[in-house]
Amino acid sequence: MRVLAPAKVNLHLRITGCRADGYHLLDSVMVPVSLCDELEITMENLAERAREPRIRVTCDDPALPTDDTNLAYKAAALFCQEAGVEAEISIALRKRIPFGAGLGGGSSDAAAVLKSLNQMFGQRFSEQQLCALAVRLGADVPFFIPCQPARVEGIGEILTPVPPLPARWLVIVVPPFGVSTPWAYRRFDELPASTEVVSADLQQLLHGHWPPLSCLINDLERAVVPTHPTIQAIKERLVQAGADGALMSGSGSSVFGIFSREEQAAQAVSTLREHGSIFLVNLLAEAP
Repeated sequence: MRVLAPAKVNLHLRITGCRADGYHLLDSVMVPVSLCDELEITMENLAERAREPRIRVTCDDPALPTDDTNLAYKAAALFCQEAGVEAEISIALRKRIPFGAGLGGGSSDAAAVLKSLNQMFGQRFSEQQLCALAVRLGADVPFFIPCQPARVEGIGEILTPVPPLPARWLVIVVPPFGVSTPWAYRRFDELPASTEVVSADLQQLLHGHWPPLSCLINDLERAVVPTHPTIQAIKERLVQAGADGALMSGSGSSVFGIFSREEQAAQAVSTLREHGSIFLVNLLAEAP
């Protein structure tokens, strides 16, 4: 089975608290975009020939671990454990989403594995049950189960669909460094509490309308940008290139600019190549 696993961007990201177990509570609007990893998943039922599932992950990017620390591997192992199946599973990953960039590539791969295996094994789990499995793998993974624009709350497990937004083009710039998500949250916890009130941008996004794009918020920028000022410089360059607004996605390091005209976005791609890997994408209303 061949499947696409899309990246995401956070159009809004507030951190609303922290649980006793250390997990942060979020209020975010996430949207899938047309930058996708490709996965080819094959399965052989082992029946009585093995007591443990055998899982093999390969990747065309040698920098990505393919052992049991890989989220796609973890997703396959979790599915087999919870479904009570014994199988030999091979996952060939063609990596296109940069990792360590706040674009959810690993989380999307994990969700794609869960959904694909569920289909291969005759729909063992409902979508709600898959989401419950997904949150055990990571905060972003549940979003990629339905994989549609959504408000994401709690630790990532509370999903509320939002209407698709009017068409815009995004230029995503990924500088040549990653940002550790745990580090970004630890750094955020060290900062004084923000006095910034919740702006009207959230309500407009929830109703399928673009707010003034200069008002978009990502709380983690306060934590990440002082150490990585390149992120702020890229935001400014995107606006200079004609973006209506620019924002860091997730915990970074990627930055995206939102353009109302595709031609202008394409021109921006050519002028910002010096800042890192760059992608021209559009928003998706549903999984590809």
